[in-house]
Amino acid sequence: MARTAYIERTGGPEVIQWRDVTLAEPAAGEVRMRNTAVGLNFIDTYHRGGLYPIDMPSGLGTEAAGVIEAVGADVTDFAPGDRVATFGPTRGAYATARNLPARDLFKLPTHIDDRTAAALMLKGATTEFLVERCARVQAGQTVLVHAGAGGVGQLLCGWLKAIGATVIATVGTQEKVATAKAAGADHVIRYREVDTAEAVRAIVPDGVAVTFDGVGKATWPASLAATTRRGLVVSYGNASGAVDGVNLGLLARSGSLFVTRPTLFDYYVTPEERRAGIARVFEMLSRGAIAATIGQTFALENVADAHRALEAGKTQGSTVLLP
Repeated sequence: MARTAYIERTGGPEVIQWRDVTLAEPAAGEVRMRNTAVGLNFIDTYHRGGLYPIDMPSGLGTEAAGVIEAVGADVTDFAPGDRVATFGPTRGAYATARNLPARDLFKLPTHIDDRTAAALMLKGATTEFLVERCARVQAGQTVLVHAGAGGVGQLLCGWLKAIGATVIATVGTQEKVATAKAAGADHVIRYREVDTAEAVRAIVPDGVAVTFDGVGKATWPASLAATTRRGLVVSYGNASGAVDGVNLGLLARSGSLFVTRPTLFDYYVTPEERRAGIARVFEMLSRGAIAATIGQTFALENVADAHRALEAGKTQGSTVLLP
């Protein structure tokens, strides 16, 4: 018997329901995974709220760490007792246990604990592809990271610093200034108190080479204004709402800017891409360039409260849900 979350309609956190299910034996190519720690990510709120349409009814959550309890036919890379983690794309991680495709899984090294994996896998893979395969940031470049005290924001600051970039981060409160600096930011801007673009250009007059914007609608104007001529704005999230009505003429007037709206699973398509990306994440974690900063934990069945806290900007770092 497993306990699993599901939604039948989109809406606020109140649409999340729970039920007991009896899991069948894993089908061919599947495993049964018992979760020990589950990750919370903004994309979960997009699925729940309808920003990213999904078929109904649906499970929620993509990221978890745990132990394999059973394997189906044709599964040769995993065995019962293996410690594993997943970051999707199959939804349904908000569960005590579930069956899922073996291709979604990675074995966990012995030095990475379950909570770290649940906090880091999706955000770490996101950071890897954003920096190294999407923006291709180079040593010596100056880069802007919005929400530098958030889960992905902290990883971006540390990763960028480790490869030799200068990092400017934005945060909302004085408390988060120290968090962003500890993560690797060279400069921190409190965006509620000053004009972000003006503050950026006081540090680097020509503007930053790359802007990483996971906030979306609220920071879009500042991202354009802070980025140098022919620079790149990477709009990878919608924490404040989706950016819509992108005006190509505005990109021209802002300095012939490049803009991309990437998603993780367009960069983690093949097994080779997935293995290489996660290997790089584990490497950066092992050398101390990034860390899984777990700011808070919630009981798994209190995930609605976790969604409320995340959407209200009341979380720091990563949030882990405990079954």
